Amino acid sequence: MLELLKKRFNENMERHTDIKWEDVEKRLNDNPDALDTLKRMEDSGGEPDVIGLCDDGKLLFCDCSGETPSGHRSLCYDDEALRKRTKNPPKGSAVQQAQEIGVELLTEELYRRLQTLGEFDLKTSSWISTPDEIRKQGGALFCERRYGAVFTFHNGADSYYSVRGWRGFLCV
Repeated sequence: MLELLKKRFNENMERHTDIKWEDVEKRLNDNPDALDTLKRMEDSGGEPDVIGLCDDGKLLFCDCSGETPSGHRSLCYDDEALRKRTKNPPKGSAVQQAQEIGVELLTEELYRRLQTLGEFDLKTSSWISTPDEIRKQGGALFCERRYGAVFTFHNGADSYYSVRGWRGFLCV
């Protein structure tokens, strides 16, 4: 896994111009649980890579696949929405799957930050962390890139589509 991450890191230097691989490798070697989480991200199609630093100075890893990771699609937003979806329920929820992998859904801010590093989700969309006041009303937020711009939309949290999934992040 370390070799794969190193290769991706070196092939995408524009995502992390001020970070050295040696620092990434040391951080990962000191945190084997994070390496396991990154492996689960990779196994689900996420192609994790460093995209900068978290607010607390830790390394910020994010799903960097061109489209929403294939293993993260056709899910409603969270378990509450899944329970309410009695007719034709999806196989699970984005929030639940992210928790199982050990990551969090991107926030709108992180999604927009990712989009400054490349063009992602040109054909798909991604659920993002939704504020409680929206979620309490039955809604959830998702983002996508179209026409050279990043859009944030809303939908019922119980909706799901084959092209909508989620992207996760991990601070290490």
